Amino acid sequence: MPKWVKALLALAAVLATVFVGLASWDGLTATASVADPVHKRDVRIVRDSWGVPHIFGKTDADVSYGLAIAHAQDDFRNLEEVIAAVRGRGGAITGEDGAKVDFAGALLGANQTAAAHYGELPADTRALLEAYAQGLNEYAAGHRSEQRIRGLFPVNGQDIVAGFMLRSPFFFGLDKPLGALVAGDPVPRDAGPADERGSNGFAVAGKRSADGVTRLIVNSHQPWEGGVSWWEVVVHSGQGWDFAGALFPGAPYPLLGHNKTLGWTNTVNRPDLIDVYKLVVNDAGTEYRLDGKWLPLQSERVWLRVRLGPVVLPVPRTIYRSAHGPVVRNDKGFFAIRYAGIDDVRQVTQYYRLNKARTRDEWHQAMEMQAISGTNFVYADAAGHIGMYYNARFPVRLKDYDWKGVLPGDTSKTLWTSYLPWRADPMTVDPRAGWVGNSNNTPFLSTAPADEQQRGDFPAEMGIETYVTNRALRYQELFAGLGDKPISRDDLLRIKFDKGYDKAGWAGDWYREVMALDTTKDPALAAAQQLIGQWDWTLDCKGPADTLVTTAFAQAARFAYLDKPRPDTAAALREAVDTLTTHYGRLDVPLGDFQRLRRGKVDLPVCGGPETLRAIIGAQSPDGRRVGNNGDGYIMLIEWAPDGAVTSRSVHQFGAATIRTRSSHYADQSALFAAERWKRLNFDGAGSGK
Repeated sequence: MPKWVKALLALAAVLATVFVGLASWDGLTATASVADPVHKRDVRIVRDSWGVPHIFGKTDADVSYGLAIAHAQDDFRNLEEVIAAVRGRGGAITGEDGAKVDFAGALLGANQTAAAHYGELPADTRALLEAYAQGLNEYAAGHRSEQRIRGLFPVNGQDIVAGFMLRSPFFFGLDKPLGALVAGDPVPRDAGPADERGSNGFAVAGKRSADGVTRLIVNSHQPWEGGVSWWEVVVHSGQGWDFAGALFPGAPYPLLGHNKTLGWTNTVNRPDLIDVYKLVVNDAGTEYRLDGKWLPLQSERVWLRVRLGPVVLPVPRTIYRSAHGPVVRNDKGFFAIRYAGIDDVRQVTQYYRLNKARTRDEWHQAMEMQAISGTNFVYADAAGHIGMYYNARFPVRLKDYDWKGVLPGDTSKTLWTSYLPWRADPMTVDPRAGWVGNSNNTPFLSTAPADEQQRGDFPAEMGIETYVTNRALRYQELFAGLGDKPISRDDLLRIKFDKGYDKAGWAGDWYREVMALDTTKDPALAAAQQLIGQWDWTLDCKGPADTLVTTAFAQAARFAYLDKPRPDTAAALREAVDTLTTHYGRLDVPLGDFQRLRRGKVDLPVCGGPETLRAIIGAQSPDGRRVGNNGDGYIMLIEWAPDGAVTSRSVHQFGAATIRTRSSHYADQSALFAAERWKRLNFDGAGSGK
């Protein structure tokens, strides 16, 4: 055999060995958690005619166990990805995107924080978490063919806590400064939301409603698929835990919804809860200076797992930590990040206490734990109380610094260690107007102007947001249009499903820019400009300009919500014209033909648009249609009659079986959702729901 053939065969053998090694490296080097003690559970899972699980258990822990199993039955894929991210193995499933989350988890020390403080949690909270983990483990053990990576299970209660620690700071914008630092870009002065996912929440007190009924609208906008998509459940425990609502994969209880006497919904807020520090580090990169002393800069080598086709590649990264928090090194130096709630695991208890609160006083006591670092709460209860709580964990900061800029990291004067009390947050409770609302806007537009709190009453260093969304402008106008008359259910639903834009906001600016364009030398743009001039300022699927407007300013809506400069208006209009001309040969395409809800064999028209109260966010498909993927999704209408009895209706954009394509509940609610209709929720049992 020629030498070159032998050499080639030897090289092939080496490559084959490397390939096999890389293909098995992740599984061989991964370590699963030590499972918590297993307990016998007393639980029933009953599904209604829409497939929504109603969990009945003797204890709260039994219910949490059953909830985990039911969720896994509907959505194991997303649960597996959430657990993988917690265990630093997200990249082994989803590649580079997952590895970025793994890096964040390692940098933030989510698992270390959970391990360090898990024992401090109350016994009932730990029992709930451990029962939930037991349910996940038992489902995974019985469905090994569904697992995409081996050695991920079992998980334990600490892993569930670590999931909260990893995800929660990104809801108030940690990804923005973190992403900028990793890329070596300038740090944004305002973290703000991660993307254009918004939310609406409204409550009307019985004293203001036309029939004496207190109403709450749950309308949190989230991606329609993935690890932060809503899944509906109803729970009943012999220990008094009764709750109907929705949750994300990895949560052992509903995160919003209602029990018999009270309920709430959440909207993302954007207060300044994150600070970035420039550290003074020695030449060796091993120490940093604080108050004139040199302290050791902690460092750790981590190996990210990045799937590339059939193999998982090991990618080394070094992470750092100072007294301030996680540290990122880039070409400009070492920068530390500190954020509200850092190293505090108590939010898992606070959500549990909120679920079980029976009165507003009990609910307030849970809120005063102040462990949920950021998110608005819109509240209502059977006693007729309502409120909009701008919940945020505001650090106690000195007035002497620019807290939106990069701070000096060599002095403890900028290193805050405490928070203002929860009662110091802006909150609008039982206003005379009888209604409250929020759509990711400043808290000083929470009710009628006469009842508002004033910005000047709050210190500037709190960093309370100033931004006003189109949705907030719309609900202010629509509620004002009702005057002093009673607010009926139909009035409230017209506001919730409104598809209009306010001329005083960013949409008005965009419109004026379009109409000011010189299109004399471009007939196609001139035709588009003329059509937009006929627009009626709604995306209700009725006007001839709706599709052109939706296409032309979807990008502008995204940038407006993120509080960034709008992209070039002429270029966006040109792109919209080209898209519609290519796929339709015309500009006046009916919006219902263009904007679709697609799920399996379901393909339906859906009205509304970006940054409307009926928020539909989408992406262009190969056939040119705009297919919804975010925005309005799980919606709930909760009503307490004057005698205190509660009823509720809900709808999901798809159905209960969120990933089970062969299930009859994969998309059985989509027709209701597209038509803006509801299914009834039988709170006391698993009735038909029709």
